Amino acid sequence: MATNTNQKLAVLIDADNAQASVIQELLAEVSRYGTATIKRAYGDWTTQNLRSWKDVLHTMAIQPIQQFSYTSGKNATDSALIIDAMDVLHTGNVDGFCLVSSDSDFTRLATRIREAGLVVYGFGERKTPEPFVAACDKFIYTEILRNEPDEASPNQQQQPVAELPKLKPILLNALNATAREDGWTTLSALGSQINRSHPSFDPRNYGVAKLGELIRQQAAYLDVKEVKTGEGDAVQTHLHVRRKAAGATKA
Repeated sequence: MATNTNQKLAVLIDADNAQASVIQELLAEVSRYGTATIKRAYGDWTTQNLRSWKDVLHTMAIQPIQQFSYTSGKNATDSALIIDAMDVLHTGNVDGFCLVSSDSDFTRLATRIREAGLVVYGFGERKTPEPFVAACDKFIYTEILRNEPDEASPNQQQQPVAELPKLKPILLNALNATAREDGWTTLSALGSQINRSHPSFDPRNYGVAKLGELIRQQAAYLDVKEVKTGEGDAVQTHLHVRRKAAGATKA
């Protein structure tokens, strides 16, 4: 999806459901999409569960929002974050939200923000339920932001991790939707279509940094060519993609 790096973004973190160890990399990722003018982390800061956040809050200038857990089994943190999000939404001071959580409870919040015409970037682990992922304009799995895997606590219950979607159907469906009559499409058009259909799509999920690199690796069923536009110092190179003709073999 096309991004406007001049966007003002509210970064709202469910500290009960996010990892402090990845926040520095996460905020660097946020800067690719805009400027984090609001940075808040929600949780019961009187508990020992959030002690790993202490240094992160100060270093990253994140405002901690205290929310006591009034009743066992009820997540008051979620409610506090949602209420604040709606307050920020109605002020009109931001262009979008970054919701940091792996909790499906924020699905309706994401859809409500998008109904108001603002963009929503979701950040969570691969265990994040699909409804929340699909409710965002773009969803980034935090595993791709980590320099090193986190060590799980001995008492931490392992949750199922969603499998990545099969790459070939994603690419071919997007190609069918964007190809011209000659079968070719631009890499940018292909990428935009993929992100509209699959908010969690990111080449880094498949081990490469850029979409163009990922496309070049699919030589078994895709053709790629470079098209130059402009003249002199203004020459630009654009990648074009099409489905390989039936019966064609890799050169």
